[in-house]
Order: sequence, then C-alpha cells, then structure tokens
Amino acid sequence: MRVCLIVEGAYPYVNGGMSSWIQQLMLSMPDVEFIVQSIAATRDDIKEFKYKIPDNVLEIQEVYLMDDDYVSHAVQNRIKMTRQEYQAFETLLFGEKADWDSIIKFFLERPVSLNALLSGEDFLKMVLAYYKEHFERVVFTDFLWTMRSMYLPLFTMLKSRTAKADLYHTASSGYAAVWGSMQRYLYQKPFILSEHGIYTREREEEIIRADWVRGIYKDLWIQQFRKIGICGYQYADKVTSLFEDARQFQIELGCDPKKTVVIPNGVDPKQYDGCPEKTPDDPFINVGAILRVTPIKDVKTMLSAFSLAKQTDHRLKLWIMGSLEEAPEYAEECRQLVADLHIPDVVFTGIVNVKDYIGKMDMLVLSSLSEGQPLAILEGFAAKKPFIATNVGNCRGLIEGEFDDWGRAGYIVPIMSASQMARAMVKMAGNAPKRRKMGDIGYQRVRAFYDQSDIYQRYYQLYRQMTGTNEE
Repeated sequence: MRVCLIVEGAYPYVNGGMSSWIQQLMLSMPDVEFIVQSIAATRDDIKEFKYKIPDNVLEIQEVYLMDDDYVSHAVQNRIKMTRQEYQAFETLLFGEKADWDSIIKFFLERPVSLNALLSGEDFLKMVLAYYKEHFERVVFTDFLWTMRSMYLPLFTMLKSRTAKADLYHTASSGYAAVWGSMQRYLYQKPFILSEHGIYTREREEEIIRADWVRGIYKDLWIQQFRKIGICGYQYADKVTSLFEDARQFQIELGCDPKKTVVIPNGVDPKQYDGCPEKTPDDPFINVGAILRVTPIKDVKTMLSAFSLAKQTDHRLKLWIMGSLEEAPEYAEECRQLVADLHIPDVVFTGIVNVKDYIGKMDMLVLSSLSEGQPLAILEGFAAKKPFIATNVGNCRGLIEGEFDDWGRAGYIVPIMSASQMARAMVKMAGNAPKRRKMGDIGYQRVRAFYDQSDIYQRYYQLYRQMTGTNEE
C-alpha cells in the first residue's frame, strides 16, 4: 500500500506535536510506503530535517506557497476563461460556496501562469466589479493587490505536482486539504482528512488578532479560509478529529456527519518508564513547559504567571523545553521579559530530549491560546506528572476526564490569565501528596484511553478498509 501524506508547515522541518504524530504514524506502519508532501510558505522556511526519515518514506516533495511560477505569460494570454470558469472563479473570490470541481479542473487541464492569471483581464474584471459595489472607500490598487496576495498561495497549491498513491491523507485542513482534494479528484483514490485543531477556526482567530491584515479586509480573509475548509470536507471520504467537540465543530462548519470519526492522539507510556527523577537534594519545585516558543503558546503569560507565583513560593523554578527557532523574535521578546521583570530561576533549554527532564518536574504547564488535543499533556501523564493548562481544545477533557470518574489530573485556567495560572502553580506547589495523586490519575487515564499502539492501529485499519486491503 502506498500512502501520500500531506502536511503543512510542519514535518520534517519543524519540531512539535504535529510532526511527532506524523513520525510515529509512519514508524507504526513499516509495511506501508509513504510519499510525504510538505508545504511551506517560502524556500527560506525549509532548512534542515528535524527527524530521521523512516525507511518506508519513498520521497519528500516540497511546495512553497509564495514561489514563482515559470509558465510563460504568452501561454496564459492565449487562454480565455469560459463562462462556467469565470463564474467559478468569481464565486471562489466573492461568493459563499465555491464550485471546486470547476476550479480544480481548470488548474489540472490548463498550463496556467499565475502571474498572468492574477494580472489578466478576467481576474481584473471580477475584482473591479466587486470593488465598485463594496470597497470604493479604499484605493483600488490596494484592493487589487490584496486580492492577488490572498489567492496566490491557493492557486500555487492548485498548480502543484501530484503523486499517484493508493490513498491520500492530510494532517490538517487548509492548503494541505486542497492538495489532497485535487489528487482525490484526479486519481479517484480515497482521501482521509485529519484535523488536530480546527483549521478554519484557528485561521479566523489568527486573522482577527493579526496586524498584517487591515481591518477592512479581515472578513474577506476569513471567508476565504472557510471556503478552503469546505473544499477538504467536500472531497474527503473520511474526516477525523481528536475529540467529540472538535467533530461537532467540523459538522457546524459544513462537514457531512457521516464522514466524521474521532481518533484521539496517543503516546507510548512505556517510553517514560525509568526517566531520570528529581534528586532528594534538589531545593526547587520544578515547573516544566514542553512547547515551541511561539506566540500561539502564549509563553509571555506563562512567564508573568510564574513571576507572580515565584513571589509567593520562592522554591519554584521554570523549565521551558522546546524550540526557540520557529519564532526567533518572539523568543527574544520572552527572554527580554524575563530580564525586564527580573524573574529568577527561568531556564530556556532549547530543543532537548524531553525524557531527560520530564521525570524531574513536579508539575507541567501549558498556556496556549489554541490547541487541539496536546501531546504534551499526554506525555506528561505518561510520566505521572500533573498538568496546569488553559481551557482550549481538549485540555479540559484530558485533565478532568471524559470517559472516567477518576478525578482531576491537574487544573484548568482561562487563557491569558496570569493571575489564575499563578494561583494554580502555588496551589500545586504547596501540596505534594495531591500533586502525586493527580499525576497517578493522569497516568491511569493515558494507559486506559490514549495508548499509542491502539491509536495507530485504528489508522492502519482505516487505511486497509479504505483501500480494500483488509485481510479476509
């Protein structure tokens, strides 16, 4: 069986939960051949592999959303959109529901120059018509360039090379799902769309907060990502989510409920047996954070919370374990915040083997603004550590339990609430027996419901079922 696995902004160039999931998925199926299609914004985002590529990976193909295209303008200038094609593009740009069959067919059948298409008569005509009706209060050239920049990544995706496979599997919605949809349409092979977070909701939240999108254009960007999300839901044969609330979000966003299935994340608890533990002479109560130092993880709120908690309990020490390279400016701002607030006992380890540190932690913390079902929490539970986490994604379900009545494995706090996170740190620091009990509950929960071997076996069986290779 050959599977084309499509990923956006992650594996194999970025460390983190998504990339770890992809690596373990492929390692768990040594008899399956994988082609990895990896999407990045620019060539500068592609640096070095962060993972040892498994032997069953045949090829890694790359596409850059902001890349140049090399089909001559002369070729494109000879192409005139049909009435159906014009209507399809006009609806894609400004309508509520895109005609994805016509859009995909256009890019598959025509040698399209994106520069010529975005500067061409048809594109200009439809943009000008919408501008006159809705946007005459802004300069037209500004509106035109906004529309070009908005659709260049999508059109680049639709022009990307294809790979023949027995099954297509995307690790997110968005541009990855558009690539998967295109290949599903072309080769008529089954397509699985897996969402670790709800892509459309995450992009909406990002755009609302973004400085790079002018307020007047935010609705257009949000509508575009909604239509892109619908594309994946339309073509996918199965759509997986990590927990039930996420499945309900997918349905609300337009996914057919019959396609949806919940398959949670998983870890191997045995891998955390024998991790080095805290020595008796360690004077600190160690707080660990396993994360990439990026804005979405809201490390600044965590640092502010730790500063407040440290003033109450001087024994606390914060260990931030994860990459500082993905958002170097933000990482430097976090370091500067530590200096400005004169916060003692904060360690940025960079990328480390988490198993060398996690056993020495007394508690773990996650301050994210958005999550799906964090592997960091499952890893912490596998190491018998209690967790403090913001109320995002499935964090509450993991910490308080969805399938059992065993009790809490930590505390849930509101997003961006340094004071409440600080109180949770102090509360947990002051009660060692309760910390240990919470850690034991988390361990029991991960063993019962989130064992990696069971989770990846479900994907393997789904692969076999969808490709018709189930054993008799």
